[in-house]
Amino acid sequence: MEFVAKRCGVKFKPPSIVLIYEDKDTKKLRQRIMPVRNFSQHSDCCQAAERLKNNARHRAYLEGVSLGQLERLHTVLRDRLRGRTLEQSLASLRLDPDEDLNKLGDEELARKKAQMDELFERNRKRKDDLDFVYDLEVEFPEADDRETCSWDEDESDDEF
Repeated sequence: MEFVAKRCGVKFKPPSIVLIYEDKDTKKLRQRIMPVRNFSQHSDCCQAAERLKNNARHRAYLEGVSLGQLERLHTVLRDRLRGRTLEQSLASLRLDPDEDLNKLGDEELARKKAQMDELFERNRKRKDDLDFVYDLEVEFPEADDRETCSWDEDESDDEF
């Protein structure tokens, strides 16, 4: 039997990962609820996601689901155990260009950096890509509302 994952989600009571999948043989949509066992507010989401994905009972169903997505679903579950709302948890998973990363804790900072690395790899152009241009020149529009700084105009560096 082969399965094609369509959607993934979480169920808070009891903590579970919900998978909507299509059975390739019967072409029917089905739902599988996979309980997340031994999971607390202090659990490592990466390890829990790997444990679920490598579980013999769920391996065939989760083949088409990325480890990153399972990790994000575990993060939502852990945030709920920590008392955060679903909206707060989802907001922490999004990248905000204006967010001050210096104010984040180690765990949240690592999560944001992993998201940025994933986004970078997705947008990265390699020599083998069809739309790769070796010496790409881009002109940026002149903005009238540019901020100026005093150190831009200071010529005291020339004295050294």
